[in-house]
Order: sequence, then structure tokens, then C-alpha cells
Amino acid sequence: MCGIIGIVGTQPVADRLVDGLRRMEYRGYDSAGICTLDVGQMVRRRAEGKLANLVAEVAANPAPGNVGIAHTRWATHGAPTARNAHPHATSEVAIVHNGIIENFASLRAELQERGRTFESETDSEIVAHLVSEQVEAGKSPQEAVSEVLPRLRGAFALAIAFRSHPDMLIGARLGSPLVVGYGEGETFLGSDALALASLTQRITYLEEGDWVVITREGAKIFESENNPVTRDVVASGASAAAIEKGNFHHFMQKEIFEQPTVVAQTLQSYLRPLERKVALPQIDFDISAVDRITIVACGTSYYAAMVAKYWFESFARVPVDIDFASEFRYREPILREGGLSLFISQSGETADTLAALRHCKAEGQTIAVVVNVPTSTMAREADLLLPTHAGPEIGVASTKAFTCQLAVLAALAAHFAVKKGRMSEAEEAAIVEHLLEAPACLNAALDHDAEIQAIAPLIAPARDVLYLGRGQDFPLALEGALKLKEISYIHAEGYASGEMKHGPIALIDKDVPVIVLAPSGPLFEKTVSNMQEVAARGGKIVLISDADGIAEAGAGCMATIEMPKVHPLIAPLVYAVPVQLLAYHVACVKGTDVDQPRNLAKSVTVE
Repeated sequence: MCGIIGIVGTQPVADRLVDGLRRMEYRGYDSAGICTLDVGQMVRRRAEGKLANLVAEVAANPAPGNVGIAHTRWATHGAPTARNAHPHATSEVAIVHNGIIENFASLRAELQERGRTFESETDSEIVAHLVSEQVEAGKSPQEAVSEVLPRLRGAFALAIAFRSHPDMLIGARLGSPLVVGYGEGETFLGSDALALASLTQRITYLEEGDWVVITREGAKIFESENNPVTRDVVASGASAAAIEKGNFHHFMQKEIFEQPTVVAQTLQSYLRPLERKVALPQIDFDISAVDRITIVACGTSYYAAMVAKYWFESFARVPVDIDFASEFRYREPILREGGLSLFISQSGETADTLAALRHCKAEGQTIAVVVNVPTSTMAREADLLLPTHAGPEIGVASTKAFTCQLAVLAALAAHFAVKKGRMSEAEEAAIVEHLLEAPACLNAALDHDAEIQAIAPLIAPARDVLYLGRGQDFPLALEGALKLKEISYIHAEGYASGEMKHGPIALIDKDVPVIVLAPSGPLFEKTVSNMQEVAARGGKIVLISDADGIAEAGAGCMATIEMPKVHPLIAPLVYAVPVQLLAYHVACVKGTDVDQPRNLAKSVTVE
């Protein structure tokens, strides 16, 4: 995922372009660049690495001009070097691009045969050359773009500047988001509303296949057949303050500590506390007729889906299939008529998940989405929108989005159970009560931050770490391992506790910490026996449990982390906190880049 911003303004734009990139640095941080238009010239500044390097470059070599485009890159084609950094340019055209041009190799060969030379290894540069050829042949910018866009296969959001037309920019989207912002005598392009938050609150979300010409007077939007269209102007609601860390050292730390608040905000939309009922948005289909649910997601959202499977099947007795979005379409899934396909995504723009959604829609499935961005592409294409209310999540490793997803999925599973006659009013009331307890329990879990921080130096030297959990704690073991891998670069794996003896036990020795997630309850004794197997082989155990569990099994552990005693329904939300904090503090001990871990981007908008 990359970040794009463009400004057609009345004042110099370089500083504002860089500020917009700063708001989108979570989208990509391998390299960055800007291009401004000034007195018939294109002024381009690019730098490898973090945005600070570009800031230094612009300070040393200013980029004058009232119109410009800018980009922060997460590398796909080509190494993260200054040469491969955007904007890419010819003598006439400069472009920035988010996405992948799948047929770039054949287009590049065709351009080279016609004598075009390339300075980068990227797929994106071919767009600059294709548009430039048309302009050099006498076509207007609009004519050039309308000729080129149908030739591009893949996913793209584009912003294009023209040397000979310094009062305009052209944007286009297919498979990657792009928004238009409206100011006073100025118009903007951005990858998302947050990029434009300091510039305007009036935005238009371009729809699939749209392209747009922006000038100081406003925007003219065209659909994929080049016919003019009107798209709604809406209030973005994005806050410039949302990307400030406040008193926290990292965005990830801030977002972990925001969880009690945002989970409470999310649950307010799905619960009626006085009536002790679950209340979902208006639903235009018969839930009681749904006899199978297909859940599709990636990464952390996939682990939320795994927890949801326990809830749907135990509460509503509805069978659930779960798939990684990247695999789903390619195994030719069997989708029953009348089925519900549920998609989970923080951004609502994840390329694999969006493609799977469209596949299911084409197969006649009812589409539900759990997303954190209610204006995202997935949200707009769904039959049932189930928004989380986590607010912008800047840290690449998902934290508060995950717990908010769990809150929504728990409410949805309970609602299914009620509609299918599997849950009585008294049982629904009890579920509501437990969910309402979740924010306070999350606060109680956060109270153990200092002791988790003290454990981190014991984990940081490890090369391998195992996480174990049973039942719905198994997905939390997977999530804990993922968090540790993402931000500390320690190899970690999550396993169902009972599976340890079927292979992973061979890995255990005195140098392998084993993190055990085990709330006291019916499965606790079985987990204790697994812990004993680890101890017998010299493994160093960190037990995450409540006071009862620690009293029963804490002796002999390298460390224990006490969680509040909670109902099993909300245990996944509460036990997410210690695995997030442990990963965070281990990464801090190791000195890694917590918010922008290497090779990762916040949302993967390419396949």
C-alpha cells in the first residue's frame, strides 16, 4: 500500500504535500517523493527511506509551485531506492501510483520497442510513458488519460501532473481507493480522507473505474466509459488530531491503550443496555434462513474470524467456513444458494478480500462486511455494513481494530442465535451483560502493563517463541505469535495446545519461551498437562491466566501475567491485551521500528 496526495492550489504546495505524506506514512515508508509544477517546469524531489529523508532533501533543494503531487511508497516492483521512488516522470508527465499494473511487462516491452527509455524498475513508470506518448502526439491531457486507462490491467490509484497544463491534475482509480477534496479555490486528491484532514472536510469518494480532472474551480468526474458523472460530496469526519501520539511513545502503544474506549464505542452501536438486547443495523434479508456462513479475511482479521466461528457455531448452531482471502477464489469454493458471505477488513480496501467479496457477490451470496472505514469500497458494496468504531489505526500491527472486530462479531453471533431461535431472552440478556463488561475488563488487563514490560527482556533474546491456547484461545495464540513476528522480528508460532505433542514439542528446549494463554475453566486441566510436558523438556513458560489459573499452575513458570477473571465470551478481547503488550515491549527492548516494521504496510491493496 502506498500513499498519494495531490494539490491544485493558490499558494506553494511543497510543505502541504509533505504534511499529507506524514499523515499517510503508515501506508508506506520505503521511499517518498514530490513533484511540483513551476513556470513550465516539473520540479521533482525524491528520497530513499523514511519521510525525514525527503524532508531534508526538500529543505536543501526547495520545490516551488502551487500545484503538485506526492507519494510515500511501499515497494512492490523494484527495490526501495531513490531511483524507484515516485513520482515517475518524462519530459511532459509525472505520475504517482498505488497498486500494481499486472500487464506492465508487455507494455514496457512495447514502449521500449518504440524507443522509450526507463529510469526505474517499477511497473508504475510505464503509465507516465503511455500518457506522455499521447500528449507528445498532440492529445489533450483528458484525451491522453482516457486512451491509456483501458490498457492498464491490475489495480491502481493514479495522480497525474502535466508540464504544459500547470493548473490541473488528473486522478483515476481501479481497485485502489482515491478521494477528491474541496477547499476554497483549491482542490485535492488523496489516498484517503485522513491524508486530506488538515486541508478539507468536504470530500468525494471516487467509485470503481472513475477518473477525475481537478482544477482550482473544482472537479469533473468521469466513469469508465468516459461519461461525465456526479458523485456525492460528503463530510469526511477525519481528524488531523487522530494521527498524533499524544503522551505515548508509539502509535501502537496509544492504540493498545485506546481499546477500552473504542470497544465501548463500538458496542454502543450494537447493544441496547436497558433492554438487554443486541441491536444490529437494518437488515434486508432473513437471518433465520441463513444455513451457512462463509467468512473471508487476511492476517489479524482472519484470527478474528476464527474466534467468530466458535461463537456462530456454539450460539446459533450455524456451520461456518473460514478462508484466507488470498486463497479463497482459487480453490473454487462451493457457495450454497442463500448463503451469507462475511468479510472482515480494517481498511475495507484489502485487495484479496475485496476480490473475494466480488466473487461471492457474483455467485449470488448475501454480503456482510465488518470494516473500520465505513466509506471504504467494501462498505459501499455490501448488503450489510457492520462498522467498527476504532478510529484511525496508524500502527501497522493491528490492535484496537482486532478487539473492535471481535466485539462486532460477538454481537452478530448472538443476534443470529436469537433470530434462529437458539437463544432465549434470558440468554441474550446475559450475553449483553458480559459484552458490556468488556471495556472495564480491558482496562483491568492494561493495569498489568508494567509487569508485562518487566517480562519483555526475558523474551527478547529468543530466536523462537511458541504460543499455546485451547478453544477460542487458540486463535489468540496465533495472533500473539503474529504480533511478535511483525514488530520484533522473532520467529514465533501459535499452536492449539493439544497439537503440541504432534510435532512442535520437538522444538522445545531451554532457549524456547512458551507463552500459554489459559483462562481457568473446563479446558484448564488439559492445558496444565501440556504445560507439564513443556516443563519436562526444559521449556520456559509464561502463563497468562486469571488468579485461579495462576494459583493452580503458576509454580515453576518463568513468569505469569494475571488477567481479570472473565466470562469465556469476552476472554478473546481481554487476552488480546497481554499478547499485544508483550510484543510491543519486546520490540522496544530490541529497538525495532514498532509503528513501521520492515517490509510491512498497513493495508495490502495489491494481490
